[in-house]
Amino acid sequence: MTTLTSHLDTALWLAGQGLPVLPLREGKGPMGNCRACRKNACGGRPNMKTPGPCACPMPCHAWAAATTDPRILTSPAWALAWRQAAAVAYHPGGAGFTVVDLDNADAVAWARWNLPVTRTVATMRGEHWIYLGTMTSPNAVRPGVDIKSLMSYARWLGHGTGTMGPLPDVVRALAVKEPAAVRPAARPVGVPAPAGDGQCPHRSPAYLERGIAMAEQRIEDAPDSIHRTVYRMFLAVLSAHGRCGCLTDAHIKRLFTAAQGRGESLRHCEDAWSNAVAALGM
Repeated sequence: MTTLTSHLDTALWLAGQGLPVLPLREGKGPMGNCRACRKNACGGRPNMKTPGPCACPMPCHAWAAATTDPRILTSPAWALAWRQAAAVAYHPGGAGFTVVDLDNADAVAWARWNLPVTRTVATMRGEHWIYLGTMTSPNAVRPGVDIKSLMSYARWLGHGTGTMGPLPDVVRALAVKEPAAVRPAARPVGVPAPAGDGQCPHRSPAYLERGIAMAEQRIEDAPDSIHRTVYRMFLAVLSAHGRCGCLTDAHIKRLFTAAQGRGESLRHCEDAWSNAVAALGM
């Protein structure tokens, strides 16, 4: 591959690979909107939530400015932006990707225990895990973890290593908030595990044990928002283990015990479990 000598060269090469790109200023932020586009006075771009087209030729509107069109990337209107650029970013959702942004060593360790392997890219403080598929882009889904996909951008830091895998349910579940007022029908104490088809994709029995232990630890260590933590841990366990038949009532009892040790009632545990099952369509 030809050596890339500038941010514009990098952007043009990425655009040729189908990645919509944009320049970033110092501090990893997008270029500021021009005067006509400030506070979306122009009505925004067609692919933003705000209605109406934007005829501005500048790289305004952050992620929505990302493009694969070399005529735009090399236009006089973008020339100043490229001269001022500190880095190149791309719009993952526009390329059909989702980036799990792991911002520190603890977040990376969590991902290695809980997420399916995929392409990884080293960052200054952690890693980007990149999956095929798109979703919403919530920040702070857990300590040190952001999701960048639709309506977001990620800094280009190289190809990384590994083969890109499909976006898993366990990542989608991170963006799901517990229903605030949904109460399922009464259930007997001791909620049963979902029935699986017996096709277990896990690498070893220890994988399930690590997942349960990690969920127990996260519940026990949660400093606040215990209701949400319990629900999200139930959702993560079900996403990873609920369909293959290896999750047992004994595992569920361990999770309930950890939650009740933090003051959760049995009824709330049952409701959180039922809501997580419903959210995943089990």
